[in-house]
Amino acid sequence: MTLPQILSFAVIALMMGAFVWGRVRYDLVATGSLLLAIAVGIVPFDKAFSGFSDDIVIIVGSALLVSAGVARSGIMEFAIQRFAPNVSSVRAQLALLVVTVAVLSAFVKNIGALAIMIPIAFQFARRANVSPSTFLMPMAFASLLGGLMTQIGTSPNIVVSRLRDELTGTPFSMFDFTPVGLALTVAGCVFLTLFYWLVPQRERQEASLQEAVAIKDYSAEARVTQDSTVADKPLANLLKVSAGEAVITSILRGAGLRIAPLPDAVLKVGDILLIEGGPEALDRLVAQAKLKLGDERTPDSTAETVAVEAVITERSSLIGWSAKHLLLYDRFNINLLAVSRSGERLNQRLGAITLRFGDVVVIQGERNALPQFLRDFALLPLAERPLLLGNVRNGIVPLLILIAAMGSTALGILPVTVAFFGAAVMMVLTRVIPVRDVYNALDGPILVMLAALIPVSDSLRSTGATGLIATLLAEFGQVLPGYGALTLILIAAMMVTPFLNNAATVLVMAPIASGFATTLGYQPEAFLMAVAIGAGCDFLTPIGHQCNTLVMGPGGYRFSDYQRLGLPLSLLVIAVAVPMLMMVWPLR
Repeated sequence: MTLPQILSFAVIALMMGAFVWGRVRYDLVATGSLLLAIAVGIVPFDKAFSGFSDDIVIIVGSALLVSAGVARSGIMEFAIQRFAPNVSSVRAQLALLVVTVAVLSAFVKNIGALAIMIPIAFQFARRANVSPSTFLMPMAFASLLGGLMTQIGTSPNIVVSRLRDELTGTPFSMFDFTPVGLALTVAGCVFLTLFYWLVPQRERQEASLQEAVAIKDYSAEARVTQDSTVADKPLANLLKVSAGEAVITSILRGAGLRIAPLPDAVLKVGDILLIEGGPEALDRLVAQAKLKLGDERTPDSTAETVAVEAVITERSSLIGWSAKHLLLYDRFNINLLAVSRSGERLNQRLGAITLRFGDVVVIQGERNALPQFLRDFALLPLAERPLLLGNVRNGIVPLLILIAAMGSTALGILPVTVAFFGAAVMMVLTRVIPVRDVYNALDGPILVMLAALIPVSDSLRSTGATGLIATLLAEFGQVLPGYGALTLILIAAMMVTPFLNNAATVLVMAPIASGFATTLGYQPEAFLMAVAIGAGCDFLTPIGHQCNTLVMGPGGYRFSDYQRLGLPLSLLVIAVAVPMLMMVWPLR
């Protein structure tokens, strides 16, 4: 073993140890490892920052932005309410969530697909009166399985496709991963649906600041228009959309007629609905039923508009005035969207409510003008959080953008990098994602970690260390049958993934697997696929994949909880993957 090989192994070992230790954030561990690799000479100066221009970083970042656009559109919530409004049992809800996340993960970055569905999981948990932990871990695991089905579903597939191109001159195509990935996804989803009870019931250990200030009893008003999906239909249809999280307190019809909000009351165009609920529930009700929020007036400026929550302080000049008498819109170009008053149900038209000290209001206006308005009227803004109420959204646009990107890659018109980078740009140009939210949607630490780890991982190949490992594995693999050698590589990739990012695991393990297969006289494709599967299937820890990390806090999970459901699932993956790989990708 040469000195560069020893140094390469040492840097990788220190980096993996730091990841396991967990006291330093993973992007800092990666950048520190890169600097160490440069310092000891295993990464040349001219290759130090090659990872920042690598296709993997572009694809992952673009996919996250596209996923954020789909999530922001609300189209997933609409689809669930439209096609599965009456799903009430925990097992049925879980099956729906798991299958939906798995299918989405095949076409959208799996962490993005998971992020899209987490709000729906919380809705289902409230509806079934169970802890969100019942759904979140199975959903995270399903997102990992679903990502195995296509080339763009997960980073390991993208990386292993590029490495096959370097090794054989032919990359894996978009759907080369589908036969084995589909079998694993079906088996995994069935397992997760049947054995979800292995997940411990947890409650979130600490609430976020956003939750601490969450207001659940806003009063708002919305108008039924010609385009509303509930026009000339019973109120019961609208109540299904609310799923019990918002209530209609009154129906106002022309000439001051007030109609009791009974389920069989037929809604007419022009009716004004007085609604009570939280911002998310109000937004969902208005968006899915295509109601017109407020008094049908929108800011007349082309400037960007936002909605914020604020408390009326004792010094506010709004006290004792209503929005109507103050001419809030006409004088200040500000819309009052909702009002919440502690301990009191407001049953008046929104514009007629006389505001008091302590009221919480949702106001909409130009982003640049709102801070001055808040100062002038002594309003105290609540903790900044995403507030879609009152924002214009078009669910079909992000869906069309996603379909166009997927279609262009599937037909070979554009490479994955260009297609998804273009889709990300279109999400911004079409205002699906406001410019202010673009860099929030990009997961900076993940991208920095990927970019820093690429040259560090490549040092194993450039120093010849991968060949040395392949030789050692080959010596052990010579006494194993073909399926045993394939199982060895799959398990090795699974064991490395919890301590290293999944894409980096492929960068480390794929050259080893290829050399291993060549030494034993096998074709490399099945072994490369085994590496991608092993790298994409970390079910044992919260640190091996960002999807597992994403649900740890909201689910209140402990480190050891993942093994309870993850260990039997890992064994199932091995049992299904090995024979399927040998069938689809013969060893000789």
